[in-house]
Amino acid sequence: MDKARIPFLSVAELSGLVRTGEVSPVEATEAYLDRIDSKDGQIGAYLTILRDQALEAARAAEREIAQGQYRGPLHGVPYAVKDQIYTKGVRTTGGSPVFNDFVPENDATVISRLNEAGAVLLGKLNMTEFATSGLSHQFDPPRNPWNPERSTGGSSSGSGASTAAFMCATSLGEDTGGSVRFPAAWCGLAGLRPTWGLVSRYGVMPGVRSMDTIGPLSRTVEDCAITIQAIAGYDPKDRITRNAPVPDFRAALTGSVEGLRFGVVRELVYTGVTDEEVRQSVLAAANTLGELGATVKEVSVPLAAHAGTISTGIRVEAPITYADLVRNRPQDIGHDNRVGYMVGTVLPAQAYYKALSLRTLLRDEIAEALADVDLLLSPTAGVAAQLIEPDPLVRGKENSYRTPYLLTTAFSLANVPALSVPCGFTADGLPIGLQIEGRPFDEETVLRAGHAYEQNTPWHASTPPE
Repeated sequence: MDKARIPFLSVAELSGLVRTGEVSPVEATEAYLDRIDSKDGQIGAYLTILRDQALEAARAAEREIAQGQYRGPLHGVPYAVKDQIYTKGVRTTGGSPVFNDFVPENDATVISRLNEAGAVLLGKLNMTEFATSGLSHQFDPPRNPWNPERSTGGSSSGSGASTAAFMCATSLGEDTGGSVRFPAAWCGLAGLRPTWGLVSRYGVMPGVRSMDTIGPLSRTVEDCAITIQAIAGYDPKDRITRNAPVPDFRAALTGSVEGLRFGVVRELVYTGVTDEEVRQSVLAAANTLGELGATVKEVSVPLAAHAGTISTGIRVEAPITYADLVRNRPQDIGHDNRVGYMVGTVLPAQAYYKALSLRTLLRDEIAEALADVDLLLSPTAGVAAQLIEPDPLVRGKENSYRTPYLLTTAFSLANVPALSVPCGFTADGLPIGLQIEGRPFDEETVLRAGHAYEQNTPWHASTPPE
């Protein structure tokens, strides 16, 4: 096939062609590198491009497949990762010039597993500083492929931009308060935050350790399922990982929601930070799921409306992680994070304890809601992609440290799986994200629902202007 068309294939499509030999891993990698060369100057998704390393891995994959040693659906498929994830011998900045010269001596577990799957690493992706800011970048902010004047959302900003601009087949981000789902919503992608403990965080720079988890950003839900399959599972290097068999996530994609019960979270749909266009798109999506055979009703999760405040009390974990930097080099921290970290260093212990107590209550409310329905529905973000600001300022409650229109945080606090999928566009042509949440370690049902909705609606098939 025409090499220039390869980057526009889904992972599922590309892997099928690689397996049959119709497309070689080298051809696919060259196509993506050409795409990066022609596009990334406008987008700014990559911090490091691993041209030689990627081509070497592609040649190895090509030899293995030719010898009948096919490893699975990511074998020979090019991907990229957020620059928060350790890569042996490759600079890993965490989105900060402070770590410009940091080169890990080991791979993160997710990188090791993708190596085992035969995937081809194209490079390291831009992100907000330390993954603890929603919008503010220390390096130039990536541009949204749908409109280069608009933000991609963060903190996995480069993961959203590169995947939406067809500069990698799939990518990894890291989600603390919504850092996979937020760019997925603003860039028109599928993005999964898995249950805390499904994926190892070994070799990942911490943001807020009690909330951090790695997840995929992909162009389809099936591609998300393929990506998460490769990285999930128990890791003795990360004791919070669950020691249990990993389900076959792709097999769960039946295309049907028949018999599933959905609860529309009232506090997140009707909140004042949700624009009417977003609200109507989410309600229309809920109606579509009902037409496809699901039962849909409204449910209440009262503390979901206060998740941002609760999270702020827990985010003191970040300035503790970077205490040396906060104490001795605060001027080297971006303005957004510097203000948040300074506040975190003086937050009384009682406030942290209260935030932990409220998180437990919120988890109980979400568990209670999910005892009555199978899945929850809400907007991913209350607004579509906003204009890029050179240095977002802190304005009381309206600050990019805790982005007020980000409606993902409740499910991060509850540590349940949550998936963002496209559910429409604004009048300005910007993507809108629907969030689907499920019970702990029930990614199968979450992915099944997202895939069925996706396949019965046109939104995922739309592409940014070239």
